[in-house]
Amino acid sequence: MLMRNSLSLAICAFVSTSAPMMAANKDAPKEASKDAPKAASKNALKAASKTALLSVAATSKKQWTGVAVAKDRRVFVNYPRWSDNVPVSVAQLLKDSSTLAYPDKNWNEWKGLRPGDHFVCVQAVFADKDNGLWIVDSAAPKFQGPVENGPKLLKIDLKTNKVDRVFRFDEAIAPKGSYLNDVRIDSKRKKAYLTDSGLGAIIVLDVASGKATRRLANHPSTKAEDILITINGKPFSKDANGKSRKINSDGIALDPAQEYLYYQALTARTLYRVPVKDLVNEKLAEDDLGKKVELVTKSCVADGIEFGSDGNLYLTSLEDNAIKRWSPSKKGELEVVAKDSLLVWPDSLANASDGSMFVTSSQINLGTAPSLPYRLFKFKLKN
Repeated sequence: MLMRNSLSLAICAFVSTSAPMMAANKDAPKEASKDAPKAASKNALKAASKTALLSVAATSKKQWTGVAVAKDRRVFVNYPRWSDNVPVSVAQLLKDSSTLAYPDKNWNEWKGLRPGDHFVCVQAVFADKDNGLWIVDSAAPKFQGPVENGPKLLKIDLKTNKVDRVFRFDEAIAPKGSYLNDVRIDSKRKKAYLTDSGLGAIIVLDVASGKATRRLANHPSTKAEDILITINGKPFSKDANGKSRKINSDGIALDPAQEYLYYQALTARTLYRVPVKDLVNEKLAEDDLGKKVELVTKSCVADGIEFGSDGNLYLTSLEDNAIKRWSPSKKGELEVVAKDSLLVWPDSLANASDGSMFVTSSQINLGTAPSLPYRLFKFKLKN
């Protein structure tokens, strides 16, 4: 049986009681350039990380999870509020690794203000092909559950840098114990799909009407498996039974044809997909929808998954400090395409306009003693 508030139990011991994030000027929307390492250190990091196609694109003294790259090559990152020291939730990443609060300073101020109109605990950012930046706010600071009126999905117009839409989720969509995790946008059907890694579910949002529904909330494909995750020889968050505490549906990806939604739980080694036409069919009962779910392949313990410009599916492999690839055409086993000892807890993936991909290293498994700095890597898609 799934443990209640499993996400907080799994990660809270590592991050919420500590302060891995370094202090910054809370009054300034742009973080001080001291976050950028000295040139010598930065060059050393790049030299050490050139193996296996990887290179360091940026660094941070604060813990990030999500990354998104706009068509104009601007890079955006987010910092979840897993401690009291998170001066900015969403930021544009500048060339010297410093940041600029995005879309403005006001959205990044939240304490004592209305949670529906400010970022509370941002978990993911995603840039679509129509110049929109989507921001997932789980609104569950320190994994203590979503605050009232806090869970939401924002769309920002990257042309104007203004908030275009705010989709707020009530308790029916983001109930107690939920944790909104990641999002993908279906431009064909005008839908947004989000994962709930707290309780396990796929949320379908109709962008036109704003109506949202929870789907596959009782299906095993959105639930964690009874496994032990081991990273660099150390077990991750063992429970009383010797297994890792459960984190449910997490990584999510929409295939290039927008016909299948791929997803998997974080504490799992199985990749699933469901036909989008069935997922969005409100007349299809949950039991019948469950029968449409397909087991794709035995995979790896992955946090982020995303299709690359080459049509292959890329997964972050936590236990291997690696990026792996699965080919829909070959339908074989996953293969390692990039690996590096500095790629500690590879978290989120994002496509860039030049055909490369970015991946964040969030070092969640290191908890109170992270190996600073946190890194943003870039790698080319090569056969």
